[in-house]
Amino acid sequence: MLGALAFVAASVRYPPLELDGILIFSGVLFFSTLGLAIWVERRALRHAEVEALKRVYYGLIPLPWLLSILLLANGALDRAPPQIEEVRVVGKFAMAGALPSRRLVVVSWREGHRVERIQVSRGDYYRYGPGDVVDVKVEDGLVGIPWVVGVSSR
Repeated sequence: MLGALAFVAASVRYPPLELDGILIFSGVLFFSTLGLAIWVERRALRHAEVEALKRVYYGLIPLPWLLSILLLANGALDRAPPQIEEVRVVGKFAMAGALPSRRLVVVSWREGHRVERIQVSRGDYYRYGPGDVVDVKVEDGLVGIPWVVGVSSR
């Protein structure tokens, strides 16, 4: 569980463009590992063979930590200059919680995508609204995961 939380915290520091898909993957990984732990425990109580399942379980435990480190390294060690994309804001989304998320929904500049959900600071969330044209600074990332540096007005 701590590894999954570290993964969410890392995604706030260097927010990737594909944040929704990455968080869904992290959630599936977390609940799969939890389900496997429950299954191993039930089999162990029945004195059934659990050695192979335990090896899979112990292999899944460090995965969120490794992905968190990968996401942090992707942004922290990326030294390429950011690309500036001019986009129009079409909506906003905010989610409360321990790590609140505020996003601007903008028209995508990438092929095959209709919109992008750009994570922004609280000030940027209230500063921009639907119809505004903003510049989004995007970096390619050290390992090829594009992430958002920031948003600014024209």
